[in-house]
Amino acid sequence: MAETKTYEFFNRELGWLKFNQRVLFQAQDPRLPLLERIRFLNIYNSNLDEFFMKRVGGLKRQHLSKVSTLSQDGLTAEAQLEQIRSHLLALNPVVDELIHVELGQGLKEQGIQLLEWQELSKSEQDWADEFFRAKIFPVLTPMAVDLGHPFPLISNLSTSLAVALKIPREEDLLFARIKIPQVFAAWIRIPQTVAPGDNKAEHRFVSTLTLVRQNLQDLFPFMEIQAVMPFRVTRNVDIEADVEDAEDLLELIEEEVKQRRWAEVVRLEVGPQPDPWLLNFLLEELELEPEDVYEYPFFLESKDLGAIAELDIPALKFKAWPSVSHPALLDEETSIFTAIKNHDLLVHHPYESFRTSVERFISTAAKDPQVVAIKMTLYRTLENSPIVQSLIQAAERGKQVVCLIELQARFDEERNIVLAQALERAGVHVVYGLVGLKTHAKLTLIVRQEKEEFRSYVHIGTGNYHPHTAKLYTDMSYFTCRPEITSEVIEIFHYLTGRSLKSDYQHLLVAPLNLKECLLSLIQKETELAKKNRPSGIIVKCNNLQDQDLIEALYEASAAGVPIQMIVRGFCTLVPQKKGLSENISVISILGPLLEHTRAFYFRQGHKDPLDGHFLIGSADWMRRNLKRRVEVLCPLMERGLKEKLWESLQMQLKDQRLAWDMNSEGGYKLRKAGPKDPELGSQQALMEKAQARALSLIEAAMAGQKVSPPTGQ
Repeated sequence: MAETKTYEFFNRELGWLKFNQRVLFQAQDPRLPLLERIRFLNIYNSNLDEFFMKRVGGLKRQHLSKVSTLSQDGLTAEAQLEQIRSHLLALNPVVDELIHVELGQGLKEQGIQLLEWQELSKSEQDWADEFFRAKIFPVLTPMAVDLGHPFPLISNLSTSLAVALKIPREEDLLFARIKIPQVFAAWIRIPQTVAPGDNKAEHRFVSTLTLVRQNLQDLFPFMEIQAVMPFRVTRNVDIEADVEDAEDLLELIEEEVKQRRWAEVVRLEVGPQPDPWLLNFLLEELELEPEDVYEYPFFLESKDLGAIAELDIPALKFKAWPSVSHPALLDEETSIFTAIKNHDLLVHHPYESFRTSVERFISTAAKDPQVVAIKMTLYRTLENSPIVQSLIQAAERGKQVVCLIELQARFDEERNIVLAQALERAGVHVVYGLVGLKTHAKLTLIVRQEKEEFRSYVHIGTGNYHPHTAKLYTDMSYFTCRPEITSEVIEIFHYLTGRSLKSDYQHLLVAPLNLKECLLSLIQKETELAKKNRPSGIIVKCNNLQDQDLIEALYEASAAGVPIQMIVRGFCTLVPQKKGLSENISVISILGPLLEHTRAFYFRQGHKDPLDGHFLIGSADWMRRNLKRRVEVLCPLMERGLKEKLWESLQMQLKDQRLAWDMNSEGGYKLRKAGPKDPELGSQQALMEKAQARALSLIEAAMAGQKVSPPTGQ
């Protein structure tokens, strides 16, 4: 009888919480500029909001439905909820210390003051009262609860004031709720003209919550205010939409977005020392248990410091890193199609410009009279994106423009619905994708008539067509006109827009058709090579790692002696460096000024020279959802220059001593110690400096009259 092998896995949810704790560390790190630390604290809180909406909401639904499914590490939904709560409560004192001591003191030293009402001068209080009466008061809608007024609907992520009221000479308490209007920032800056004389150079703020609380009597004249309690509600967004039976996907998603605003509450947040009567009233009305309440030792307005992080004080932020154009695209007079015909291009964002590569690719196609068709996928973007405007212009010029818009992109549904409708009005053929699958692939296909033939040009990316995040996320863009690649991209669009059942892709790895099977085959090949003592090796760079079959294949490869290096920014359920299981697997997480978003994969395949191995980039993380419930594409890099560029990037990150955290066999992470010669901002700074030096050398050579060609494909 065959021996049954036992594998080990970490918990996905707890792994994600450890990732977010590494984000919180960025706010604690005194080496970072002050306002960047504030920004990371905001990111930590925003991440938690999304975690509760998506993950905790799903776990609560499992628990209440008595679903018996266990997590990868064998925990029930109830056990996971208990561990999540315990982890977060333990971090509350850390966050409190950060807000009130470390960051709070640092802000004061820089003349940035977050003030309570009693700390305002008389002139500032007068200004604040006038600001409230003129701007905030007309927007507020106090909602009482009594026989004639039912408990109000409280929207997701809204901050409110709960108020206990009494009618004079009566004993009964009455409940009222005031929603803090989101049209105002959480913190309002006081004009310097009304600041005290010795504070005119300072940045002084008072919270909107404070202004409303201070003027409550204006909202309830002649009533007695007994208690006030700020609170915030988080709702489940894990709505069960029956996509399979949907006749109209657009209508279904529109309805889902509406339902989400009023889905069941999964978290009630309150500040220090909440009023017992108000808290119990909310628990009863919202149908919550005490374990759903998160009481913080700090005020709720401290959870949103976006207005502070956005202050224009360059000395308190990271030094700006201006993107440079890819070397082959420095000359804007040269057609981008000519550049792609000369060589495949690999562009590394944001070190190399998204505007002068991806945006230029699409805008040039929109204007080029030889271009007859543009097809692309949009998962996330901006409504006023230059790319969207280019698609509209192309349609208006009579080109065939097809755009697949993913309506189910979580938290971007409303934006994508508006975008789809705008494109349709302009004459773009809008497609909503495949029933039951999200289209996450980042693809653009441009068909151009060149003399007697039609040539296709393709962009395949690791990130979204989003000009804002392209400046903040590290991603890669691959441009090619190789027929073996473009012909398969054409087939993918036929799959997305029509009824193509093609699955025998020779070069591209496409989920849910062949991607997972191909990855398993690639891992198995490395395992067999190691057993034969031939060169083997695997490098994985992705956002999250969870798929059980791939992890088990990696364990087998490790046992065979395959060296496996993994760069996983977020959660990783694989157990690395475990004796008898994964001695040959190392996992690091890189967190820095830029969000690491590139998905890239390497398999050595027996070659003496590692650069002769198999390199892939694309849109897919190694998670079940990406491999089986999404349309994803991974593409091989064929030109050696592109392989060299990706290899250099991966090696710099693997050796990073400043931004890298090493994961151990217990699931913990340890930040590496940087030496005096390591770049201040690690591999991200080194990659930016290298991109700038490469572009500068070509510019200087051109100015000197030298004819210099950029490195092949780089």
